[in-house]
Order: sequence, then structure tokens, then C-alpha cells
Amino acid sequence: MTLEKQSDRGRVIFVITILVGSFLLFLVQPMVARMALPRLGGAPNVWNSALLVYQALLLGGYAYAHFIGRMLPRHQFALHIALLALAGLTLPIALADVRSLGQGWEVLWVPLLLLASVGPVFFLVSAQAPLVQRWYALDESAGDPYPLYAASNFGSFAGLISYPLLFEPFVPLRQQAVLWSAIYVVLIVLVCLLMRSRSRLPHLAKQTAPSTANAGTPIGPERVGMWLLLAAVPSGLMLSTTTHLTTDIFAMPLLWVIPLGLYLLSFTAAFAERRATARVFTRTAPLIIVLAGAMAMTGKAGSGLLVVFTSLLMLFSISVALHGRLYDLRPDPSRLTFFYLIMSAGGALGGLFTALIAPLIFDWVWEHPLLVLMAAALLPLGGLSDWQQRIAGSEKTRLRALAVGMVIAAAVACGLFYSSINENWLWTTVTLFMLAGLALTMKFSHFAFVVILALIMVGRGALTHLSAYSLGERTRSYFGVYTIADREQDGIRVLTHGTTVHGRQFLGPKDRLEPTTYYGEHSGVGLVLSHADALYGSGARIGIVGLGAGTLACYRQPDQVYRFYEIDPAVLEYSTEGVFTFLEECAPDSQTVIGDARLELEAEPAGQLEILAVDAFSSDAIPLHLLTKEAIETYGRSVGPDGLVAIHISNRFIALEPVLSAFLRDSGWPGVIRIDQGDESRSLTASAWVVISRSEQKIEELLETTGRDEWRALNDNGSAVWTDNFSSAIPHIRWQTMLRGSQ
Repeated sequence: MTLEKQSDRGRVIFVITILVGSFLLFLVQPMVARMALPRLGGAPNVWNSALLVYQALLLGGYAYAHFIGRMLPRHQFALHIALLALAGLTLPIALADVRSLGQGWEVLWVPLLLLASVGPVFFLVSAQAPLVQRWYALDESAGDPYPLYAASNFGSFAGLISYPLLFEPFVPLRQQAVLWSAIYVVLIVLVCLLMRSRSRLPHLAKQTAPSTANAGTPIGPERVGMWLLLAAVPSGLMLSTTTHLTTDIFAMPLLWVIPLGLYLLSFTAAFAERRATARVFTRTAPLIIVLAGAMAMTGKAGSGLLVVFTSLLMLFSISVALHGRLYDLRPDPSRLTFFYLIMSAGGALGGLFTALIAPLIFDWVWEHPLLVLMAAALLPLGGLSDWQQRIAGSEKTRLRALAVGMVIAAAVACGLFYSSINENWLWTTVTLFMLAGLALTMKFSHFAFVVILALIMVGRGALTHLSAYSLGERTRSYFGVYTIADREQDGIRVLTHGTTVHGRQFLGPKDRLEPTTYYGEHSGVGLVLSHADALYGSGARIGIVGLGAGTLACYRQPDQVYRFYEIDPAVLEYSTEGVFTFLEECAPDSQTVIGDARLELEAEPAGQLEILAVDAFSSDAIPLHLLTKEAIETYGRSVGPDGLVAIHISNRFIALEPVLSAFLRDSGWPGVIRIDQGDESRSLTASAWVVISRSEQKIEELLETTGRDEWRALNDNGSAVWTDNFSSAIPHIRWQTMLRGSQ
């Protein structure tokens, strides 16, 4: 066998090992999140805490890889294999038994729970990418180790995509954990093979450290700072793109997977040994960021797939360009682990800013246009072309051109803003391309390029935000962006969460307490609540999951007891501070419980309610843990044997009727569905409500009391029952609606 063939064979082992490690790393993240959902609830601050745990463990793993690099190679292998085997004793992965620290201490308890559950294996697997590259570089004739990072991120992408497409729809959680453990054992075997492949190297056999003769020049703080920035901006932009699209543009299920997947794939292109793909995206990134960046301040639902596509293209182009610049600034392989340690720290900083800091300081997703501008400032612009050099060769000429360009840009941006007011799309398109062309001619100055891009953003998107602030107010919490708008022409105040209306109230004194949107008197929940006395007599005890604007409070009768469950304190403030008056005027003495409704109901006595209305969706997102068999059984426990549970299933992108039908088939409970077409003239929205009970007699009584023609049986298409151990939204996606875009 020739030396070249031996080298290729050895390289294959390293590629497979790094692929398997990265696959495991990005498979375990959604898997553990899915396991923790019923216990921790669906609060975004929980997942922010989880994100920080993963980022901290990743940073720790990279630090571990860096520091053991100072050891003799044999000792590195021995230590890492021993620690992998020791961590394997915690498998299969399951949630640790960590007692709650009490109300208000979730910020500490959630990280402790996740660290105890997955910390050891996540920490060690996260170290695989830099370690394998470092071990590859032990053979100085093996070549550049950095392209192996492309394989690492392809493995990460495969792990991420395979979970919602293959594992979640077809493999129950317990079997997922067992399968993950089996692949983990394979990883340990592969690391042992790596040790064997390097055992014959002369410096390893002689127990000496590898040569550092070619360590290169010292790394200064400016270079380290640039590494941090080039890693932080794409990481933050990946999260802000997800937030921007799902908040104001297109609340599509599983949309979060796409930006993260593109972010991971960008490393595959940027760190590839063949540079053609990276060069193409680096050269076109300035044009893409100018055209797509115009949408970065857009806050208008209904923009559809065009904005989604351009935003994702921009994210991928920026990520490839900036990660490609990182690759160009990489140090000698002897400093490889330090380089990846700084990269990991930058990624963590970008995630920290977007996931935790931005929601605290901004009332909208302002971090998104800010990160786009930061990316523009870091992009390699390519300098002046030959014709530009001839026109603006001297510094004085360039300054004059810069001043003239700024004036022209400001004037055209004003035209762009004016055209958006008049909805003149032809003029908008013309002015947008004029600004884009101007920006590209100013490539000799990053300052000019960023300023013109900012003017494009303002001209294209400022109107939406000015309208929002002039009509009402905005509030941002970990649960989303809420907008209050007073539509004087209709005499209505509207609460919008992301792209979805969550409540309306008439402003006039005559009809201000009339139920609106999904909760009209002919909706399923309206029929149940308005006939509560007839169904249960006076003093009915009623629970409402999801406060919203408080509309359902208007059905309360004086002798009835209402209890609301709301996860976001910001929503409760709208009802307690007079923004919406349903709760204050109709049910002022009702109790409101702040927290995840499922967890709160599980902790409360059984049979305390007679009717429970479940309406807890965030925009068009589906809280899976509130629709599983275990969750619905919790609702049934709360209302007792003859209680009624009304569940709101209106959704643009997911067909939820089969989910409830599967539960009824599996449990033997009776149930009916009410489809109400609404009446826009009265601000009533089309809605779908399913009412279930353990009592056939009570369902019959409901039909007799409210009218049989108002209800029908649920359609059963043979779907599987959602459980805490097994559920997937993919089989229920309305693909035609999704392809048409958000309407």
C-alpha cells in the first residue's frame, strides 16, 4: 500500500469521527429540550436558560480541548477516552432528579437540571471537533487540519435536521435516548482507532511533544478581537433572523431549524479546502446584504415567503463571508485549539446578546437590523474596481464622492419612505435599486456602505414602526413582542402577538364588553361559557388557560368563579392597568395564576373546576406539551368526571383536529367540534373549538342546550396520539397554506 493511500485512509477515520461527534452534539440538544418540555413548561426564558447552558458547555469543551493540548499526545488520548467512558455511565440520557429551588429561582434551577442531565456527555462531545483536528495535525505531513471543521459542521447540520424529520416523528423519546447512547459507544471506538492511527508517529512513540517550530507569529489582541467579532455577529444574526421572521413576518412551525441549519452549513462552505463556494458568496454578499437588508426593519405580517427567502439568503451569505474571513485569519495548526476557543466565546457572546440582553433593552427585534449593519461593517467589500480607481483615485476625490453620495442617498431614502406611504411599489423598487447601486459604488468606504444600508432600512421599514408607535404601544418580553393599536376608524383596540391578533375591544361605552375575535357568542367557547349555568347550575367554577385581552371574562355571571392561567406577566398588566377592561369590569375578583398552565394545574387539587377553556398559543406556534395525552388528562383531572374542556385549535399552518381526534379515539372520551365562520363586521374571527369530556351524558347535555346543529363529530384520519414520549407536528402541517405565505 502506498504512503498516499495510507494517508487518505487515515484521513477518512478522522472525518468519520468528527462527523459522528458533531452529529451527536446537535441531536442531543432538541432531544433533551423535548424531554424537559412537560416538566419545565414552554416558557421562552426556560429555553434561553437552556441555550446559555449549551453555549457554556460548548465553551467549556473547547477550553478543555485547548488545555489538554499541552499534554503529551498519548496522555491526551488516554485522558479523553477515560473521560468519555466515565461520562457514558450517565447514559441513556434522562432528566436528572433535581428538586425545584422554588418560585422565582428558575433562572438557577433550570441550568442545574440541564447540567445534571446532559452536562458530562455534552461537555466531552463538544470537545471533539477541535481535538480531532489537533490530533490530525500531529502528523505534520497530513496537511491542513482546518478543513475538517467543514465536516464537523456538516455533521452538526445532519444531526439538527434529522431530529424533526426522522427521530421525532418515528422514534419515541426513550428509544431516542437508547439510540443516542449506541452512537456514543461508536464514537468511543472511533477515538480509540484515532489513537491507534497516531501511535506510530515518531514523536508520539518517543513520548515527546510535537514540533512547534512552525508556530508562526504571536497572536495580538487585535486579531483575537477580530476573531470574536467575526464569530459573534453570525451567531447573533442567526438567532435574530429567527426571531424577526417568526415575530413579524411568517410564524411558520419549525422555522427556527432553517436559520440554525444554514448557520452550520456556512462553516462547511467557509472552511472547505476548495475555496470556490466561499469566494462566490463573499463577492456577492455586499449586493445581497444591500437588497435583502432593506427588509431588516420590516415589521409587517403578510410579507410572505419573499421576505423569508431573502432573509435566509442574507444570513447564509453573511455567515459564509464572515466565517470565510475567520478561516483566512486562522493561525498555525499549533494554535488551533486556542482559535476555536475564541470562536466559541464569540458565538456565545452573540447568542447572549440576542437571546437575553436584547429582549431586556429593546421593545421590538431591533437587534436584527443592528446586527445586519455590524455584518456590513465586517464584510470584505473588495475595494475599488479599475473604473472606480480611475474616477476616484485620490483621497480628496474620494471624500468629495463620499459627500455627494451621502446627499443623494438621503434624498433617495426619503423617496423610498414616501413611496412606502403611498404603496407605490414600482417607485419603491426603482429607488431601492438606485440605493443599492449607490452603495456598491461606495465600496471603498465601509462607513459609506453602512450608512447607505442604514438609509435603505429606514426608508423601507420606518413607516411600519412609526405607525405602531403612533397608534399605541409595544411591549417585549421573553414570550414575544406585543403591540397595542387603537384603530379609530373602527373604534377598536387591538392586541397583536407576533403575527396573530390575540384580542380586540371596542372603545365605545355601548359595546366595549362585547366579545370579539375567536370568542364570540357563537364560537365553541362562547356557547359553552354562556350556557354554564344551564349545564352546571349557579356558581359554576371556570378556568381559562391564556388571558390575552381578557375577552372571555365577559361571559362571567355574578355567582360564577373564574380562574385565569397566564404565563406572561406583561399580558396581565394590560388587564390590570386599564389597557383592556374585560377583566376589570366583568371579573374583578377572579384569580390569575402566573406560570405554565399545565404545571400549575398538575399542582392543584383534582376536580376544582367544572369548565376549562384552553387557549394558550403564542402567535401561530404550537405548544406541544399542552396538547399531549398527559396534558389533556391533566385538564380532565382538573374538571372532574363530568367536566368540560374546550380547546382552541384555530391555526393557519397546523391541522390540529386530527390530534384531538386521535386522543378521543385512544381514550374513549366523547367530544365535538364547533367551526364558527365569524363576522368581520362585528370584529369576530373564524375559529375552531373542540369540547371534550369523560362524560358522554355531559356532551349530550351540551348538544341539547346549545343546539346540535352548532356542532359535529371530529374527523379521524388515523393519526397517532401525541404523548410526552412521542409527538410530531410535521404530519399535520398545511403545506399549501405555508407555501402561499402568511396571510
